[in-house]
Parts: sequence; C-alpha cells; structure tokens
Amino acid sequence: MEYNALMRKLPIGIQTFEKLRKENYLYVDKTEFVWKMAFASNPYFLSRPRRFGKSLLLSTFEAYFEGKKELFEGLAIEKMETEWKKYPVLHLDLNAEKYDSPERLGDILSNQLTQWELKYGKGVDENTLSTRFSGIIRRACEQAGCGVVVLVDEYDKPLLQALGNDALLEDYRKTLKAFYGVLKSADRYLRFVFLTGVTKFSQVSVFSDLNQLNDISMKPQYATVCGITRQELIDTFTPELQQLAEANRLMWEETLAKMEAMYDGYHFCEFSEGVFNPFSVLNVFDGRKFSNYWFQTGTPTFLVEMLRKSEYDLRTLLNGIEAPASMFSEYRVEANNPIPLIYQSGYLTIKGYNERFQNYLLEFPNDEVRYGFMSFLVPFYTGVNNDDQGFYIGRFVEELESGDCDAFLTRLQAFFADFPYELNAKTERHYQVVFYLVFKLMGQFTQAEVKSAKGRADAIVKTPKYIYVFEFKLNGTAEEALQQIEDKGYLIPYQADGREVIKLGVEFSAEERNISRWLNVM
Repeated sequence: MEYNALMRKLPIGIQTFEKLRKENYLYVDKTEFVWKMAFASNPYFLSRPRRFGKSLLLSTFEAYFEGKKELFEGLAIEKMETEWKKYPVLHLDLNAEKYDSPERLGDILSNQLTQWELKYGKGVDENTLSTRFSGIIRRACEQAGCGVVVLVDEYDKPLLQALGNDALLEDYRKTLKAFYGVLKSADRYLRFVFLTGVTKFSQVSVFSDLNQLNDISMKPQYATVCGITRQELIDTFTPELQQLAEANRLMWEETLAKMEAMYDGYHFCEFSEGVFNPFSVLNVFDGRKFSNYWFQTGTPTFLVEMLRKSEYDLRTLLNGIEAPASMFSEYRVEANNPIPLIYQSGYLTIKGYNERFQNYLLEFPNDEVRYGFMSFLVPFYTGVNNDDQGFYIGRFVEELESGDCDAFLTRLQAFFADFPYELNAKTERHYQVVFYLVFKLMGQFTQAEVKSAKGRADAIVKTPKYIYVFEFKLNGTAEEALQQIEDKGYLIPYQADGREVIKLGVEFSAEERNISRWLNVM
C-alpha cells in the first residue's frame, strides 16, 4: 500500500524508538551503526549538539538490547542480527530536569536508583549513590546471567546548567565523578556502556578514570551516526521535499540547494560527509516554510556572555577559526576560552583541515546558524533589539539597491545612536565588530562582504545595479578614506563588472561615537 505525504508521520519530538516504530513514524535507518557498535562491545562516548538525535539513538540501543526483534523489521539490522538476546538495561536520562541546587542532582540520581532497586533489590550497606549503583549492576548481572547494558543520556546536563556557579559546578563534578566511576569498577558485570552529551568536560574523570571509554565524537566511521545525510534525506523524505518545493514555488534542485544552505553542513571530523540537522529538517517539512527551527529552541545567551567576558574578537569567530583539535574537543572551565563550548553546542563545525599542521578550520555549519547567531549577537553589542534590527537590515539593503547611499549612512548613524550608555565607552574594535555584524547580516539578502584580507576595502556590497566600496576611518577624514580606495587599487577587481561602482569614504568620530560625515564618488 502506498502512502501519500499527507498520511506520513514526521517524528517531531519522538525520542522513543518503540513508539516511533509501533506508531509508524518515518525513520532514518541508523541500525547498522547500532549492530556494529554492539558487536564491538566497547564502552562508548558520543558528543553531539542538542536535538541531534542522541536520545533516539540510545532508545534504539535499549530496544535492541531488550531483544525487541519485531521493532526492527525491515531495517538494516534485521539482516545482521541472528540471536536477539535480551539483556538487563539501565537507561539513565538526565536531559529533562532542572539542576539548580546541590541536592537536586542527588535527588534525581537517587530516584532513578530506587526505581532500579525495586526490580533488582538493594543491599543493606549500600548507602551512597555509587555503592547503590554498583550493587544494582552486580545483582542485575547475577539475576539475568549475562552482562548489563548502561545507557546514559546527556551525562553532562547538570554540569552545563551549573556553568557560571563555581561552587555548584564543583559539587556536581564530585557527585558525577563518583557515580560514573562505578562503570570502571563494575566492568566485569557490564555488556555495553554508552554515554552521550553535548560537551566533553576534561575535569570530570569519566574521561580520566574511565580510560577504556571509546570517544567516537570525532572518528570518521561514526560521523553520520546522528544527523541526516543528503542521500538519507532523499531516500526517506522525497514526498516531503516535493511538497516543500510546491509550497515555496521552487524546483526540485532549488529545494535541495535551499535545504543544504539552511540545514546541512555539520562535519564532526575531517573529510567526513556532512549531515543535516534532523530537528530543522523535520520542522521545515512540517511547517513547509524555511526558518531557523533549531536555533530558536535554545538561544546561546551563556555563550555570548562568555564571548563578551573573554573579550574574544568576534570578527575572528564570524570569519572562521583555525585551531588544533585539543583547543575545541574538550572544555576546561578555567581556560576562559569560549570556542570549545561554541563548537560542541553546534554553532561551529569543522569546515577544513590542514594535514601538514593538523589544524582544523571551524566555521558556522549553515545559514540557519550563521544568521541566527549573528542576529542574536546584535542586542549584546548595540542595544538594538531583535525586532528593530530586522527593520534596520531590511531598509539598509533596500536603500543600497535603490542607489540611496546617503539614506543608508543616515540610517547607520541612527543604528549607532541606539547604543546604550554603558556601551558608549567601547573600544575601536567594538565598533569595527558592529560594522562587521551589519554587513554580514546584509549578506542574507545581497552580496555583502567585509574585509578578511589585506588589500581590500573595509566592506563591499554588490546589488543588481551597483557595487559599493566602503572605507571607514576612525578619527581620519572621508577624503583620506577615498584616497586610500584609489591608492590601494580597491576598485580594480570591479572595473570590468558592468555595474556602477560607488566609492564611499566614511569618517567615524571617537568623540561623537558615531559616523560624523561621509563622501561618495561614482
């Protein structure tokens, strides 16, 4: 029987494999990974951004190790598995709780242990969280006559929520160190262990005590274990892609290109195939409208505060960062480096690799994250709120497209005039960052570039009729800016273009903390 797209069920918010399969939701088949990892029997750790399919993956392992063969009918694993043996599964999910006090973590862990103790019993001398956990694993193994499977979803959620509160973070770190340490001492009773999370905290001794833990976060053979490849997108969702194309009056190839620009581009190791964000993919098919679905589910306020506190030069972040893996694959609280968390949270991804020096290039994965992140930054650096910035950016583009550069610069003056008082003493770099943000955001709607190398003007904007060449001078004159455009040959690349080229020399006054005057020459 064929189902049309209206009858097909998108698994938005469905994180339970059994429910997904029994209620006939669409499923991107990842069961070959499940069988291969289970066969190897290693204890695994996987870091991936939020809403990237980690919970569903663990739920798939749970169903597999519980021997629920009927749920895997028609999937890749059906041809690989022959025994379908049942194991005791201890599935700990730390994702959906609020961790705001020292007692909170202990209460949540204790509650989960109590549920397991009702099934496997409790020793009279097991009073601490770790001794209770150890006793449960041992008894479960002895009662079942086989090894125990331990699955931990979002192992780091308590630590992430405690960032910024050093005392609470240290308390949680000690609690989790002892609790997860059981997984090493109980090794003889274990069949399989899998921990997932967003970050790899270097201080939590899951990764020092548990030296047998296989971190697969950046290993090429697991690069697509979460997320959706281009082929998987086409194989699983062709009817939804066709409906999306119709709703947006696009051709098939245009729709795929738009999907790739908006939601593809995540790479978790060098030279790996890129994957789409599954949350955004499902939601764009449901809403039939291109929007920033994943970005809107969790705004990066804490990360932006870290950027400001560390005085990180945003232009470096927006333009791409070269870094060794050691810089971004583990997070150290005391390092005052926001890049690991920004990468692990999914706002940056691997876009290049220098084999000679073993450096990675980190950039925004796609347009959803690029423009979502930059729009989110604007209020922190200008005082212009999100509603107003949409008005500003749209009018900026319209004015340049119509050739009205005076109106553009007058509006840019108003943009700077909205800076709150506490920002008015900012450095030259702060204002350069704001210019950078403005032109980068205009890039959504027109060809706008800001200087990323020597020998180029501060900003170039290309519209259907005009090419604008901007040079800004802090405490210099508009005349000097225009002269620099001439002397440095900034116009040479555009002389044969056919569009009208407009030179703009702009003075920026440190005293007035705003654009003071400008000159334009056609």
